[in-house]
Amino acid sequence: MSNDAKFLPFETALQLVGAIQEEEHIHEPERRIFTVYDKSNRELCWFDAAETIAAAAPDYKTQKKEKVQPLVETYILNHIPDWVLE
Repeated sequence: MSNDAKFLPFETALQLVGAIQEEEHIHEPERRIFTVYDKSNRELCWFDAAETIAAAAPDYKTQKKEKVQPLVETYILNHIPDWVLE
């Protein structure tokens, strides 16, 4: 059995995802996460905010939030695990 993560195609994720919300981690108050919800407001998955921003926009510290946000959203939509459909 492979441990490789499998992701939904971008177009499928775009149709499924209703919102990506930055929130405080429930068990770690100093940690931020991006929670992904479907169009019925059901939680699908979450991403560590610091790791996601670093992966999506490596030079984010020199960019304005308005430029980083769409990069983060695109990154997340390209990394929605296929198990959210189960």
